Amino acid sequence: MYDYRKLTLGIAPTRRDFFPAPSEAQRIKGKMLERIRKVASAIPNLEIFDIDWLNEEGMIYDSKDVEKVARYFEEKKIDALFMPHANFGQEEPVGQLGKRMGVPFLLWGPRDEAPPADPRANRQTDIQCGLFASSRALKRYGVPFTYIENCWLDSPVFADEFERFIRTASAVKAFRHCRVGQLSVRPRQFLSVKINEGELMERFGIEVVPIESSEVLSTIREEIKNKDNIQRILKEWESVLDMSEVPDEQKTTMAAAEAGILKIAETYDCTVMASECWSMFGRNLNIRSCFVFGDLTDHGLPTACETDIHGAITQAIVTGATRLDPPVFLADVTIRHPTNDNAELFWHCGPFPKSLAREGSKPSVLQCHGQYELRHGDITICRFDADRGNYQFFVGEGKGIEGPATNGNYVWVEVDDWVKWEKKLIDGPYIHHTVGAHGKYKKALIEACKYMNGVQPDIV
Repeated sequence: MYDYRKLTLGIAPTRRDFFPAPSEAQRIKGKMLERIRKVASAIPNLEIFDIDWLNEEGMIYDSKDVEKVARYFEEKKIDALFMPHANFGQEEPVGQLGKRMGVPFLLWGPRDEAPPADPRANRQTDIQCGLFASSRALKRYGVPFTYIENCWLDSPVFADEFERFIRTASAVKAFRHCRVGQLSVRPRQFLSVKINEGELMERFGIEVVPIESSEVLSTIREEIKNKDNIQRILKEWESVLDMSEVPDEQKTTMAAAEAGILKIAETYDCTVMASECWSMFGRNLNIRSCFVFGDLTDHGLPTACETDIHGAITQAIVTGATRLDPPVFLADVTIRHPTNDNAELFWHCGPFPKSLAREGSKPSVLQCHGQYELRHGDITICRFDADRGNYQFFVGEGKGIEGPATNGNYVWVEVDDWVKWEKKLIDGPYIHHTVGAHGKYKKALIEACKYMNGVQPDIV
């Protein structure tokens, strides 16, 4: 199964070929890599490959080495590229390697030390000056890039922005690797979830894999026979959920549905799923799929209901940004708060991951639907959608707050100006579905749009 947590970063430090002094660049490079590795060590599942093997200095300063470094990084299948500047840097290989790799690119160099007072002495590094040159080279080569301000090595700015870049790169990786398993067809009434399947593939490389209902149902029925796996799944559920009102036969079928959909995703190499949920499961298996979809999302396979392909793609992008910690949720935008004009109910009938249940509550399952409020705190709301080939990514941030209790899964979200949000959602190419994630990911997701082949950020 696709791992939203894993990211591979290539690091290729650069210096100018003859000026400033290479010895100073070597000193700075050692300090830079020490700092970078320390910051990177705090980020789970981040693998780093450098170019210490390239030459005695472990830096690139000659265009003839671009091919060699590119082949190495391609072999390591890097997902992002970082070219920290140890002095002015060499903008030719910066632009050439960035173009060749075609992955999210991070540009940064530490602040220069104070220049020597001796009028006969040269400045040590001129890093900031070189960053301006390299940025222009990247522009000339048509390479989108992310820039961290020229700050001191030990500045918290570097640590914060580096971590944000990793989230950006993870979101881009999830988007570029997105392969949507479509289980059955969309509900007839849902005109709103129609998409241009051919355009998704031609423009973004996103393939929608149709799996007919007969295969879905036969796979689930086969999984019912796997008693050990069924019991493992039920044991996990019942350790954290009140399922006392769910008949044993339904619980068994729900567990088999989860196992079956995971099996289908593995068979067709799907990173995310979108499924019909109104009739296929109820008429044929006597269950609703709501809670199961939430639990699949909890276990690293984001699953959208009502065959919402664009919703599934949104889940993939945002799960990349969160790196699955926490999982995301697909919500209906439903009603305004009765007493707070800037708050809205983000709800669905029961498919939110159980790990997001509000602290101190005892989540339950009723008629195959999750029944729990989500925890409060910072929440990012997003939607990837399109109209006549114009692809946009809506993103805004709010906070989960108190509000009236209701059925299913829900969280009341307060924002700065709900009317502004409402009008943007109505006027844009969006529908009543959005994806939520606990935390602040707006900056990382806006940055990700740079690398998503013309997807425009729609910021609120």
